[in-house]
Amino acid sequence: MLSAVTTLDTRALNRATLARQHLLERAPVSPLDAITQVGGLQAQEPQAPFVGLWSRLDPFDPAAVDALLTGRQVVRLHLMRRTVHLVTAADALAWRARHDAMLRQRLLGVYRKELSDVDLDELAADAATLFADGEPSMPDVGRALAQRRAAPGRALGEAAMTVVPVVQVPPRGLFGTTAGARYAPLGTWLGSEPHRPSGTVDAELVRRYLAAFGPAASADLRAWCGLAGLPAAVAAVRDELVSFRDERGRELLDLPDAPRPDPDTPAPVRFLPAFDNAVLGYDDRSRIVDDAHRLLSVAGKRFVLLDGRVAATWTVVDGVLAVDPLRRFTRADRSAVGEEARALARFLPDVERGRVRVASSRT
Repeated sequence: MLSAVTTLDTRALNRATLARQHLLERAPVSPLDAITQVGGLQAQEPQAPFVGLWSRLDPFDPAAVDALLTGRQVVRLHLMRRTVHLVTAADALAWRARHDAMLRQRLLGVYRKELSDVDLDELAADAATLFADGEPSMPDVGRALAQRRAAPGRALGEAAMTVVPVVQVPPRGLFGTTAGARYAPLGTWLGSEPHRPSGTVDAELVRRYLAAFGPAASADLRAWCGLAGLPAAVAAVRDELVSFRDERGRELLDLPDAPRPDPDTPAPVRFLPAFDNAVLGYDDRSRIVDDAHRLLSVAGKRFVLLDGRVAATWTVVDGVLAVDPLRRFTRADRSAVGEEARALARFLPDVERGRVRVASSRT
């Protein structure tokens, strides 16, 4: 373990992130425990959590996640950064109301003109009656609301999903399935209403973030969750934390006993799904992706980590898992990436007979 040094270099921060995200070595824990530890999984692509967990756990059975979804122990909903996440039921109830103001603000950042004459509180009351009658899709809700308002159905549908806490219900998000998103109220689905925040963002959210992503700066925490009120939350727990500096001189905070592995710890090849929070969970993503490739992380590219850093993208094309290097691969690199790619190909239902193609390296 690292001693309490003043400065942590990029490699040290990389290994800390990999360890906490179960990417340094696969963890023998349950999917429920893993989803809790990593602070939820990005689920913008419905199958993404399965790839994320496959890369993090050993053993991993996707049927266990299906059982958690159908058993209502985990849910899919818009949360951090107004993107779809797979989180535990407990975290959904604890976090959803705290994200309400941010979700509304980001909604209006997209649809301010379209919703300029719409009272969002009145819209919430109308939308709630639509959700009470079944599990409608967003277009269903938008069309129904548009019959009574002079606003586009799409904007009204997205607004309804924002002002009413809802979850995407199965079969959406089950392994190997293709199903449109249909919605139910969070409180109805879980049998308990979201917890109302008593004031500013609570300190527990800071602890949870650092456990999953630390050491990190306050700007990184804000980039992960998108919430306001963070300085007060950080201040509330500062005496519990240890402080470091990164190579840019930023203050980084961390839990005292959280893992900070030796920077020379070997990091195996790992395949990440689109928008994985191991990359997106920071304002400064240089610990895991080069600045030249930073924008790929918000463009929906799926990444391959080599020695802990983004080194390639991957996708499935015509039943083939195709890897496209972003830098030169040595022969050993190609062998290691190919081996992990073949293992993933055997797991994915849309890859034919484990077919893999690793493109020529870039110079």
